[in-house]
Amino acid sequence: MGQAWDKFKENTTAHRLVTLCLIILVLYAARSMMNTILLTFIFTYLIVHLIRFTQKKIPSLPAQIIVVFAYLLVIAIIYFAITIYVPILIKQIVKMSHSLIKFYQSDDMNWISRYLSRYISNSEITTQAKHGVTILVHALTNFGTLTIAFFMSLIMSFFYTIELNSMTEFSHTFLHSRHLSWLFEDIAYFGNKFVNTFGVVLEAQFFIALCNTAMTMICLIIMKMPQIIALGLMVFILSLIPVAGVIISLIPLSLVAYSVGGIRYVIYIFIIIMIIHAIEAYILNPKFMSSKTELPIFYTFVVLLAGEHFLGTWGLIVGVPIFTFLLDILGVKSVKRKKPQILKIESKK
Repeated sequence: MGQAWDKFKENTTAHRLVTLCLIILVLYAARSMMNTILLTFIFTYLIVHLIRFTQKKIPSLPAQIIVVFAYLLVIAIIYFAITIYVPILIKQIVKMSHSLIKFYQSDDMNWISRYLSRYISNSEITTQAKHGVTILVHALTNFGTLTIAFFMSLIMSFFYTIELNSMTEFSHTFLHSRHLSWLFEDIAYFGNKFVNTFGVVLEAQFFIALCNTAMTMICLIIMKMPQIIALGLMVFILSLIPVAGVIISLIPLSLVAYSVGGIRYVIYIFIIIMIIHAIEAYILNPKFMSSKTELPIFYTFVVLLAGEHFLGTWGLIVGVPIFTFLLDILGVKSVKRKKPQILKIESKK
């Protein structure tokens, strides 16, 4: 038994596979906390990179001051967003909803309504209405859960980054465990790989979403479209979904465009989205995905479908980064990046 255990610890591939399975099982057991886990990682990743970037420019500046300043800035942004921009956003969403209702009630849609009424009974309409109310209640519940997860993630990431050095030193002590040093070394190995691959893809997609949103909003302002802030927020959120987000955003944008300028504006929206998508594919992706982590469109859609099935809405955002991480640890396609990591732990091997 002892010899088998020693052989197992010496077999790096075997115990890394076991460790990876254990990590997956733990995450599956904690799937109800996935919002908090992912948001905490994202906030921590961003703040640590801010610390490293600032200390390169000002080496004498303590990390604690950077962290406190960063979170005070985040709190100020949240405060102004809630008191100033959220009321504007709600007002614009209500106006956009009224525009869509007016569009559906227009003469152009009457023939569709008459056609559908022949095949849809009143009982089916009532059933669908009840189903819609259920979806609305579920969405409101999810929003409340996500809000709590957001603030909990902010608090946890604050305590992590404010004690970044002591966290690193304390985490190193696990590597000297008498009996399970191999396990903690494997966790460190996968942690470093995860930060390296997940971080670079998610960061690149975030900047791509910002660029897409800025270009789209400029075009919408030129077209004199209404509810620019609400549409811009929608485009930004959907742009976080690789490839599919651009296609999904076409539907609401086209509906709003039709209510404003008819079929001519819908054609304009299609042309604008196609141009922006081309810029994303041929300029932004090569620029931000400098490590060549982009996937063929077919693989991207397969990963998005699988991610949405297993992780829900989060799967659409983090599915591609997780798949890239798996490609990296399998040695299929690695990501090389010379940037500090959230928790850099070197194996003693």
